[in-house]
Amino acid sequence: MNYLLGKTLGDLEQLAAEQGMPAFAAKQMAQWLYQKRVQDIAAMSNLSLKCRQNLADNYAVGLSAPCAVQQSADGTKKYLLEVAGNPLATIETVYIPSNDRATLCVSSQAGCRMGCTFCATARMGFVQHLSATDILNQILSIPESAMLSNLVLMGMGEPLDNLQAVLQSLQIITAEWGMGWSPTRITLSTIGVHSGLVRFLDETGCHLAVSMHSPFDEERRSLMPMQKAYPIAQTLDIIRRYDWTGQRRVSFEYILFAGINDSPKHALAVARLLQGLECRVNLIRFHALPNSPLRGAGTSTIEQFQQHLQRHGVITTVRTSRGEDILAACGMLATKNREQNA
Repeated sequence: MNYLLGKTLGDLEQLAAEQGMPAFAAKQMAQWLYQKRVQDIAAMSNLSLKCRQNLADNYAVGLSAPCAVQQSADGTKKYLLEVAGNPLATIETVYIPSNDRATLCVSSQAGCRMGCTFCATARMGFVQHLSATDILNQILSIPESAMLSNLVLMGMGEPLDNLQAVLQSLQIITAEWGMGWSPTRITLSTIGVHSGLVRFLDETGCHLAVSMHSPFDEERRSLMPMQKAYPIAQTLDIIRRYDWTGQRRVSFEYILFAGINDSPKHALAVARLLQGLECRVNLIRFHALPNSPLRGAGTSTIEQFQQHLQRHGVITTVRTSRGEDILAACGMLATKNREQNA
């Protein structure tokens, strides 16, 4: 099945021409898809009946409701969704309400091939890239869609490993003809896929979050095998080419593992790596995985690490864990192919 959801204005202009529709129909379709959030082509009432019939013969809108939901004691909700065109594959997206914002944690892949040792998504392996249809469907299909204030591409997968679909989705989300969001309401998290990172920074105004987790090469490689291909020092060289003194922000994510990366020596090395860069560090408590030798640092250690960084001039926050009781917290998202579950 061909879907309209996920098409850019240029795509819709080409489609209109192919369907013998007037050129202005492209903007009308974009408005129905991304602003009025229509679920059926028949509801696009300012297109002629003939145009709607021809469209419906070849396309569907592409919205698909979640097939399951779990709610945490803290109000977080984890939604399970099918992947378009592959009903055997599923993904998870997480809705996180708070006092002044409503954030959606969006997935970019089913599974992941980055191999981070502390991540449940990496454990399930790589299933497939998500299309722009799949990425936007997470945002538009949940019941809380209209209440969302922020998006974080921090769900399943490495966003810059699925670069084209992610950039296409961000274009639609932020374009005036699309959903009209400010880029500063969106944060993309990455381990630092360098070619994709440059394009993301050049082509969007969205915030950036980089998974660091250790300032030392060998240690980071043991936690994140892709350090060999994408060293954190080279990632920082790229980031320093850009201006971070305005509204756009860069942050660094750091999960603290007991006895591994939680010492004052590590804090000092992180501060030295980030010296002179306008940024912040988000400290994250490790959410234990079954059969993992890794253990999370204790609260007092996390607080001491934060104090060390702040003494060296690094703005540092401790991220509040949300949804751990439903396996929705950082690093805990994972599904399996339904054939494997049968």
